[in-house]
Amino acid sequence: MPLRSLIARLPYPSTAVQRAVGIAAVVAQGGIGVTGSVVRVTGSGLGCPTWPQCVPGSLVPVQHPGIHAVNQWIEFSNRMLTGAVIVVAALAVLTAWRILIDHPSRKRLLALAWTMPGGVVLQAVLGGITVLAKLEWWTVAIHFLASTPLIWLAVLLLRAFREGDEPARPIVPPLGRKLLVLLTVLMWAVLIAGTTVTGAGPHGGDIHTHRLDVAIEKLAQIHSGLLIVYLVVLAVFGLQLLRVGAPKSVWQRYAWVWAVALAQGVLGTVQYALGVPEAMVSFHVLGSALVIVVTATLWTGTRDRGPVVSLDPAPPADRELTPAG
Repeated sequence: MPLRSLIARLPYPSTAVQRAVGIAAVVAQGGIGVTGSVVRVTGSGLGCPTWPQCVPGSLVPVQHPGIHAVNQWIEFSNRMLTGAVIVVAALAVLTAWRILIDHPSRKRLLALAWTMPGGVVLQAVLGGITVLAKLEWWTVAIHFLASTPLIWLAVLLLRAFREGDEPARPIVPPLGRKLLVLLTVLMWAVLIAGTTVTGAGPHGGDIHTHRLDVAIEKLAQIHSGLLIVYLVVLAVFGLQLLRVGAPKSVWQRYAWVWAVALAQGVLGTVQYALGVPEAMVSFHVLGSALVIVVTATLWTGTRDRGPVVSLDPAPPADRELTPAG
């Protein structure tokens, strides 16, 4: 039986299910980065020194000379969490595909859903390269940065469940849209700069890992300076919202960006002043994910794609009988 026919037999996902799947995608893509930071700050990055096996000859942790059992299990648990991300990615595709069967116009929704398992494959490959490269700082940076567009895409997927598929119509003036593009570029610049600070910092995932040989003070100044520029652009964007009388929903998203960005800045400052304690590193990584989420939410909230047509199943007589997706 064709896969499409099997999916067509599934119950049509309710509005609550669609929302839950979208939220789960955002949490999964953001959460895996946070758990990865726990591996790094506990020095467990090479708790499983090979990939895909944990140690040579075993997929699971076993007693191994020179490797503490706790470090093994921390790294192994992080790898196993990838399984949860895979499940969420599969649910996203199944949900979007089931919707597409009843509403053939929802091809964009399915395309966004497919980026979730695609991201899992990409991260698995990069994770293997990172382990095989003995956690060189730049491989860790690439591994983290690759997760950031996946968080962004997960937010777009969540939004897509609740919007139509018409061409995006901006609800802010052209200058406001350009400022939002600049804000997004600056966000990634802040993230990239943050990975260099991490690369020069004390938490490399393993005591033998090479660190970026640049003064951490200089890198931290660049990182914080970019955040300040991000906030300045955010403020100017707010003036544009005032000029056009933006709707309440946009102002709410805008306020969340300010709240999260400022909290992240304060957290980073305190973290640096205290000598980069381990727990605060993971909270800072969580903050990075939240900055992406709220910025992407602002992005989606400043455009209109028309009404959503797929909250309910289509009448049986109206369903597309030709293969889709």
